[in-house]
Parts: sequence; structure tokens; C-alpha cells
Amino acid sequence: MQRGRLLIIIAFIIIVGAIVVVVVLPSLNRAPATQPNTTQQPGQTVVQQNNLPTPTPLEFVDIVIAVQELPRGFRIPANALELRPWPEVSAPVNSFTSLEEVIGKIARTDIFREQPILTSMITDDFTSLAEVGSDAAAVLPSGLLAVAIPMDRLSGVAYAIRDGDRVDVILSMLFVDVDDISQTIAPNQITLFQITEDGINFSNTIEGRADSTSLGPGIIGPSERQRPRLVTQRTVQDALVLHVGEFSLDGRLFGKPSTPTPVPAADAEQSSSQQGTPVPSPTPKLPDIVTLGVTPQDAVVLAWAIETRLPLTLALRAAGDASRSTTSGVDMDYMVNTFNINPPQKRQYALEPAIRSIRQLLSTQDAPLTPLDAG
Repeated sequence: MQRGRLLIIIAFIIIVGAIVVVVVLPSLNRAPATQPNTTQQPGQTVVQQNNLPTPTPLEFVDIVIAVQELPRGFRIPANALELRPWPEVSAPVNSFTSLEEVIGKIARTDIFREQPILTSMITDDFTSLAEVGSDAAAVLPSGLLAVAIPMDRLSGVAYAIRDGDRVDVILSMLFVDVDDISQTIAPNQITLFQITEDGINFSNTIEGRADSTSLGPGIIGPSERQRPRLVTQRTVQDALVLHVGEFSLDGRLFGKPSTPTPVPAADAEQSSSQQGTPVPSPTPKLPDIVTLGVTPQDAVVLAWAIETRLPLTLALRAAGDASRSTTSGVDMDYMVNTFNINPPQKRQYALEPAIRSIRQLLSTQDAPLTPLDAG
């Protein structure tokens, strides 16, 4: 028993000795850290080691900043401005450094919150506002002209077109034969007469051609008025949609403050009695006009189409697509030949009742077409 205790004591001593050798002795034998020699010897200059660059202080200047939205034409009050420090190297050269130079002036353009006030943004009187012009002219690319054309939900791609889109213009035309001299729709009316000894005897007025085949005393004429021939073709390509709908009368497109919808007094009282029941918003007016930015020649094309009251259809282009391509005019011959449409042969039987018309695509807001004999 005593021998076992002796062995335990000897093992404990060995463990403690090992810890002393591993932990304590290395720290005792470690060399002291070298201290920099700061003792200055006679005739010797001490050099300070410093690798960090010396920072250059950034200089600021106080300029006038808008602290609220200032719409175009608004007279600027004192509480809408503040002097704020601005880095001098990036301060606009035409900024203001005094509030008195801006207070009471009129905003020539829309000024946004936290925006520096520049000399080109303010004016002394309202007459100079006319020099700014409309927002439409400001966003119209150089070299293009703005032309407005009518539209409805069918010709306007179901109202999918928005400002900034690109569209092609498809034009449909009806052609008829006319007399090359009188420029009237053929056939002309022909009045038959006969010269006798008693004078000139006029007979019936008929329709026909001067070279019609004569069968006895009659002339074979048309059974109905001439049917016009339809041709559809893409004309103007890659036109910029400047604006859908009517422009504001003040010429502004951007930064327009929202106008609250007026509520009649009776409706207001009823709304309050119903404990805040929301009043339904009125249905917005659907646009019936669109303004396009086109080349000068295309502007003349659109003006001619409007003057002749031809139906125009807008085709929406993919975003970023500015390609140009050639298309063929589509008429009845094109449809028959391209899609292999064969007119049915004459038969000794037919359907009853007779089919005299087919379903037509109608739109409740289509622009009416002027009949050929109008006017």
C-alpha cells in the first residue's frame, strides 16, 4: 500500500517538472525586446521614421441649397433655402454663396430638394420663362420633328404604347379608277342624243364606256358602283413616341405636382358620415391622340396621310430595336398568291340563305372612315 502511494507521488512530481520545463523555462530564456536607440550623440541628428502620407485638408465653401421642391414659375421663399458646406473643388462655378441673391427670385425650371441653386435656374421676372419652352421640345432629339396623329385602342396597340417607345406606322389606302381628264370616278355618265332635222333630241342618260359593246339600241353598263381596291403598307419606321394623349397646356411633362381630385360637397358629407369610406376615383379619359418624333420627310408623309384621312395603325417595336427592313404592300393579289387562296369554282348548287356578307372586325372607338362619295 505504501509502495503504491510512493509511485503516485513520484508520478505527480514528474508531471510538475515537465510543465516547468515546457512553459516556464522558455520565457526565462527569451531575449528582451530591442528598444529603439533614442539617445542622441553629440553631432548626430535623430531621424523619425514615418511612412504615412500627410493628409491634405479638404476646403469647403458655403453654397445655396434648396431644402424643398421648387416647381417652375414658383417664387422662392426664404425658408426654402439653406447655406450648406460643399467641397470647393466640386462646387459649381455658377452657384450662389448668399441667400439674399436667391430669395424672391422665380424658378425658371423645376428645382429638386437638396439640389444646388444655379444662376441658370432662377430669373427676375415671369417673361423670361417663355425662353425655356416646352418639355416636349427639350426631350425631342435634334433632327426630328413632332407630329400628332389620331389613335384608338385598335390602332394604338390596345393602349400599350407609352412615352419613349418606338413604333412603325402602317398605312391603308383605297384605289379606284378615274377618268384621266375629268379625274372623276369611272365610269362617266353618257347622255345619248340624236341630231335630226328638227334639232337635237336627247335620250336617256346612262353609265358606261364610250367603247361599250352595243346591243341594238341599248348600252351595257356597270351593275354597281366601282369597288375600291385596298392596299396596306408599312411607311414610317422607328418613330419615337414623344407623348401619348394630350399635352398639359403649360407645356410640362416632368415634375408636375399631383392635382387632388375635387370631391363635391354632398359626396364629402356622405363620405364623412360613412366613417372614411373611400370615394371611387373617376375613370381616366382614354387617349385619342399620340405625338411622334420623326424625320422631316416622314413628318410630311404623316401630314399628307392626315389630310387625306387615311387610317393609320401603329406597330410597337421591341425595346432597343432600331433596325430597318423592307416590306411588300399587301392587296388582294398578295393574299391570294402568298397564302395559296383559291377562289371557289362555280357550282350548280349553293347555300340557302345566300351568304352576302361576312363578319367584320369592329371596335367601339374606331376612327370613322370617310366614304368615297362624301363631300
